[in-house]
Order: sequence, then structure tokens, then C-alpha cells
Amino acid sequence: MQRQRIALVATVLAAIIVGGAAAGIFLSARPGASSSSSPSGSASTIRVVAAENFWGSLVSQLGGTKVNVTSIVSNPNTDPHEYETNPADAIAITDAQFVIVNGAGYDAWALGILSAENTPGQIVLNVQELINQSVTANPHFWYSPYYVNDTVAAMYKDLITIDPASSSYFLQRYADLNVSLWQSYMGQVLQIKQNFAGVPVASTESVFLYMANATGLNVISPTSFMDAVAEGNDPPAQSVAQFESLIQGGDSTIRVLVYNEQTVTPLTSTIEAMAAQYHIPVVGVTETIQPPNLTFQAWMQGEVASLTNALNAQALGE
Repeated sequence: MQRQRIALVATVLAAIIVGGAAAGIFLSARPGASSSSSPSGSASTIRVVAAENFWGSLVSQLGGTKVNVTSIVSNPNTDPHEYETNPADAIAITDAQFVIVNGAGYDAWALGILSAENTPGQIVLNVQELINQSVTANPHFWYSPYYVNDTVAAMYKDLITIDPASSSYFLQRYADLNVSLWQSYMGQVLQIKQNFAGVPVASTESVFLYMANATGLNVISPTSFMDAVAEGNDPPAQSVAQFESLIQGGDSTIRVLVYNEQTVTPLTSTIEAMAAQYHIPVVGVTETIQPPNLTFQAWMQGEVASLTNALNAQALGE
């Protein structure tokens, strides 16, 4: 099934609010998803563990009072790629009725726990499998509004599988969340695409690539540089020289630099300083919700607003 375009979301939402049958429009099949019901059914709050707080925020909003959500990776000072698990994580994941992992090597520690424990009746949502991506894919799926729509739909379906008696409650939460996602940032993503498609930008890391695809921006920074930084390695010397050359081209080359604030190295700091020197706006992004008390969509709204402001500033020559 082809994924729905964001542009259709606003139209579909009205149908969802009118009747539960319309919710099926958002649902898509995925490999490897369990259809088993929790042994506790609807008798108690659903125990949910999300490997990262961006997925945790979304499932918490969907589940409302029917869920108790634990998000494991949420520390804004932690690089999620370097997270080291502990016994408490293993206990939380083992005891959960519903576990959400990102996959694609991003949270291999969580997948290891799931494989070792193999809790009966547990439902596991692996986002990488849901969207049919390989284990070597760019793992920053939450930066794609399309993948977010798919994941929210899958969460909704799984919550109903666990607690079918609360399906009408989950339906209303699902409709409300989709409205909020559209109004907070997804609509603005389409505005950027309409106004700035093809504009050249650069990024210190691959975290931004899915958002760039959604907004139509043209990321021209060296792929080898972005991949190396994402993996915690030193970029090839040739890619560093190419990146610096692009920045020194000024407004004629790069309009905005997107900077991952959770993978800061002396080299990325140098790139950021060079961008400032050549009057290229810098937009900071993160890999987990920051500050952690924000909702997913408030976090995205802030980053997309910063990107819009930077693109507008360049267009006006400020």
C-alpha cells in the first residue's frame, strides 16, 4: 500500500472524527507485527515501553489514561547512538505489554533484550520493519512526516489489539493527535516545500535527510561526511575539504546549515563557526525531544519554525 501524502491528512481527519470506520484509511500492513492480545486485556493500564522518547510521546498521547509509558532514551545530554543499556531497561522491556523500537541499528540494545526474553503475548512495533526499510537504512525515521503517520497508525491499531474494549477512546485520541500533528508542523512542512523546493542546504549529520526530502530542500553536503559523523567516526579528509568549500561559497552555494546538537565534535563545531563567518544561518536539531517535557509535535514545530525563519532570512538577504 502506498503511503498517504501529508496533503491528504486534513481531508481524512474529518472522516475519522465522524466515524470509526474511516480510521482504517490510515492503517497499513507491516511484516513481523504480532496480533496477540495481552493477557491482561482491558482490565488494567497497558504497560508500554518506547526505546526513545519521540515514539514514547506519540504513544502516550494516543493511549491517554489507558497507558503507562516508559521512554528509555530521553536524556538530552546523551547521544542515542551511544546509549548503554542497564538491568532496569531489561526489566521494563520484559514486563511491557507493548514495546516500540526504532530498529535499523539505532536501538540494537532493545532488540537484543526482546530477543533474549521473548515475552509471551507481548506486542512489538519495530518502525524499521513497519516502513519496509533495511537494517542499514538511515535510522532517523521520525524526521519523515510520512513515516510518523505510518507509525502513529500502527500504534493505534496495536493499542486496540491489546484493549479492544477501549477502541472508541483510542479512536478519538487518534483523531485528535492527527489534527495536532498537522496543525503544529506537518502543514508547515508543505509550506516550506511550496516556497523553497530545490534550495541548497547542508547538514552536519544524516539526521536531517528525511525532513529534507519532505520539504524538498536539496542537501548538498557530502554524504560521506554526514554518515561518518552519525556513526561517530572521523569523516574522510576529502569530504571535509568539500564541505568547507561549499560553505566558503556563501549565499550562492548553501542557504542554511542544519547542525545536530547531540553529535557535537571539534570538527562539526568548526563547520558551524565557518557558517556563521559566511553569514549562513544555522538551525540546530536534536535526536531526542528537547526539552524532554515537550510533546513530539511541539518539538518538531520548533525545529520546522527555525528552519522556515532561516530560509526566509536568506531569501530576504538578512
